Amino acid sequence: MEVFYYLVFGGLAAVVAGLELGKSGKDRVTTSQAFNSFKNNYVLVYSLMMSGDWLQGPYVYYLYSQYGFDKGDIGRLFIAGFGSSMLFGTIVGSLADKQGRKRACITYCISYILSCITKHSPEYKILMVGRVLGGIATSLLFSAFESWLVAEHNKRSFDPQWLSITFSKAIFIGNGLIAIVSGLLANLLADNLGFGPVAPFDAAACFLAIGMAIIMSSWSENYGDPSDSKDLMSQFKVAAKAIASDEKIALLGAIQSLFEGSMYTFVFLWTPALSPNEEDIPHGFIFATFMLSSMLGSSIASRLLARKLKVEGYMQIVFTISAFTLFLPVVTNFLVPASSVKGGSMSFGGTLQLLGFCTFESCVGIFWPSIMKMRSQYIPEEARSTIMNFFRVPLNLFVCVVLYNVSDLLNSYKKNNAKKKVIGRNNILHVNFAGECIPYHCHVWHVFYLPLHCSNPAETADGCF
Repeated sequence: MEVFYYLVFGGLAAVVAGLELGKSGKDRVTTSQAFNSFKNNYVLVYSLMMSGDWLQGPYVYYLYSQYGFDKGDIGRLFIAGFGSSMLFGTIVGSLADKQGRKRACITYCISYILSCITKHSPEYKILMVGRVLGGIATSLLFSAFESWLVAEHNKRSFDPQWLSITFSKAIFIGNGLIAIVSGLLANLLADNLGFGPVAPFDAAACFLAIGMAIIMSSWSENYGDPSDSKDLMSQFKVAAKAIASDEKIALLGAIQSLFEGSMYTFVFLWTPALSPNEEDIPHGFIFATFMLSSMLGSSIASRLLARKLKVEGYMQIVFTISAFTLFLPVVTNFLVPASSVKGGSMSFGGTLQLLGFCTFESCVGIFWPSIMKMRSQYIPEEARSTIMNFFRVPLNLFVCVVLYNVSDLLNSYKKNNAKKKVIGRNNILHVNFAGECIPYHCHVWHVFYLPLHCSNPAETADGCF
């Protein structure tokens, strides 16, 4: 592997370490011992929940392919996951406001554990049930936990500013460090120790069970609106009215959906952007670099939030930078001459794009704790989970449409010398991380995930299919 990749990774690691170790008094907020215990408990649980999600991503597609399903069958399984998150997940997530956020978090653990268990079966119908359960669990992951945290934080009369500390630390560890460690652990279990592609799902179930035990033993229950007078439809009406009557809530939902939409677009297309001519790139190492960039962003966010800066102000800069970094592939295609040589190392244009993508990931790291802070300020407590799940409906619909048309989308890259093997890799891109986690996630997050479906996530492109 080229020195360039090590330099980028090492440079990012040094900056992250410097930011974390070099925080001054202005970058730190004086808190109480009670809050620190509360924060550490939540971050631990959140990290266990995220590890249960991150562990699964690198082997979802590969496991399905090992069971003999073709890309069409696998694509339908992924669509079922996002579709159930959009439909059933919205309903189940909304019940958290009425039935209790703690119960909803426990339901997430049970649903995802059952989803992991279904991976032991080669039966398509059982795997489909697992995807539906996973989609429901995803909606709970992205609403119930945050809703519980905000309500419990306020119930214990902690300083509202301290909430951003918990958000930043949870994203730094759960969506950054845990992602990297989970990828390595999944590879260790499935390949190095020879337990096979189902092993990461079993490990995920174990982490989820541990987290559920901590929730049951140490979390108290809280509600949005526990009154018996409101049924589910009434809860939906309250949420819809809040969005329609408050422009800030509506704009917040639009901001979240649009930014996450850009994250999903990035997820589907970053591999062919970096290797349009079959360049040999270390996908797993680049993934780790992206995660490190996200950690850098969350570290920056913790400093910004500690200084009582207005989130709405600096997020405009973050969105501008994000837009520029995603426009960078267009710029490089025009300004940097395209190589006619197949294979080899990453081109100069590719290196520029990689640096730009790392910058985008840093923006993602800033985005998550910042958007969480804004949600805690603007979304009314009585319908918090319901509104947060409403925000995810257009996003899940977008991903379903992209997945349904992904072959046409990626075939356009074939016309630009992207070979079919690379396209197949991006067809899946471990969408499990994208829509079901990510932060991640999901996305993200995104947010973000190993774009490989090899038996070994460390394999290069030539080792896949």
